[in-house]
Amino acid sequence: MTSRGRFSWLFLRVWYRNLVVYRRIWQVNFLVPLFEPAFYILAFSLGFRNLVGDISYAGMPLTYTQFIAPALIATAVMWNAFFETTYSSFVRMYYQRTYHAMLATPLSIDEIIVAEVVWSGTKACAAAVIMLAVLTSLGFVQFPLGLAGVPLAFLGGLAFGAIGMFFTGIIPTIDMFNLPMFLFITPMFLFSGTFFPVSALPEWAQTVSLAFPLYHLVELIRLVALGSMESSPLFSALYLVAFFLVFLRLSLFAMRRRLIQ
Repeated sequence: MTSRGRFSWLFLRVWYRNLVVYRRIWQVNFLVPLFEPAFYILAFSLGFRNLVGDISYAGMPLTYTQFIAPALIATAVMWNAFFETTYSSFVRMYYQRTYHAMLATPLSIDEIIVAEVVWSGTKACAAAVIMLAVLTSLGFVQFPLGLAGVPLAFLGGLAFGAIGMFFTGIIPTIDMFNLPMFLFITPMFLFSGTFFPVSALPEWAQTVSLAFPLYHLVELIRLVALGSMESSPLFSALYLVAFFLVFLRLSLFAMRRRLIQ
């Protein structure tokens, strides 16, 4: 029932179960990525256009709104995927006992956890698609190059979903999620080139930023949105893949220990 080494396409049944539940509230979830980029662009264009001049990024002069627009997509991917495999997954595991009910079926732990991570990537990708459409209509994303942001958003969602599931495997209570939010997500949100170029930071801070998966996702989204980026696209893509694989393994290990009593 809880065979740890078995994995099959049955994980898609868990993914579909999450999709069915999501379809009941999709209207509410649809509104956030629809209006969020418009609010950010409006706020920053009105509030910063007289305070911040053009920004030099990858040899290109950009307005502040042009610079920040692609980062909005990357941060939305991070928030959607991480929240899905932390708070939402913890509720399903601990309060609703959904995982325990699934383990009474032919599903294995690995299939359930992989499905949760893949679902988080799917949900994050859906939010990114909506934001890409909005920002493209506003002229902040190139078309059709911006379409490449869809698989990048899914890859980023897998990476953040995997580390979120790892924290779910080791955090004892739902209140303790404040720790990874404060110690990991918040610094990454602020120092991954989202609000200012990483090249403007001291060298030691630039090195720290390179370790953040959000930095690499922001860079890749800027590449497809603006046509240029400061780092190597191959390195950033491989980093996200490696980050996902490492934390998927760690999340599987942590969740097996937690669910097998």
